Amino acid sequence: MTLPLISVIIPTLNEARTLPQTLSTFSEVLGVEVVVVDGGSGDQTVAVAKGLGVQVIESAPGRSHQLNCGAAAASGPLLLFLHADTRLPEGFDRTIRQTLAQPGVVAGAFRLAIDGPGRGLRWVEWGVNLRSRLLQMPYGDQAIFLKAEIFHELGGFPDLPMMEDFELMRRLRKVGKVAIAPSAVVTSDRRWRTLGILRTTLVNQIMVVGYLLGVDPHKLARWYRRLGKPCN
Repeated sequence: MTLPLISVIIPTLNEARTLPQTLSTFSEVLGVEVVVVDGGSGDQTVAVAKGLGVQVIESAPGRSHQLNCGAAAASGPLLLFLHADTRLPEGFDRTIRQTLAQPGVVAGAFRLAIDGPGRGLRWVEWGVNLRSRLLQMPYGDQAIFLKAEIFHELGGFPDLPMMEDFELMRRLRKVGKVAIAPSAVVTSDRRWRTLGILRTTLVNQIMVVGYLLGVDPHKLARWYRRLGKPCN
């Protein structure tokens, strides 16, 4: 039996340093295509991706726009949205297919592990994984996956400057279960290094609360940038 193709979509913006390690995951995996969607990098991101033999699409910047462009170009019935600084676990392809084959499951994501030392990051991991499991609300750094048919039926990622993964999860939960796989992705700790663990966590929660209270996402994105954290 031929396994359903998994299309891995990776949005990038100046990720030449991180891409080689991220893409090395796919070197010996069958039944997977990789689509890198670059938002106008000023470094060698595009050259690195092409040199590693993956499909590259160049688009306007903006994570939601890049993700939707990648999904439109993907040929697989299963979609996996992966951040450029995140590494997938061994056997991720088998995990995705098995998870999406479960009755009532419309989407999934992996547990989160952060590539950095310290008790503070372990607490962040614990909180993220608890939230994901109890609320069925994983975020983009946990590598969201789902059937392409469902993704397109929902209209893809909403055209937002941020919170696009949060809003997609809210819509998916109305359709069915969002499952959390037992294995974990490993993501870079660079976001927590930039502002510190406590401040980063606080800022993220303020963004979620502001969004739920109806604050314009464009205003939230401006606040986010003022804190030195790009939205892409």
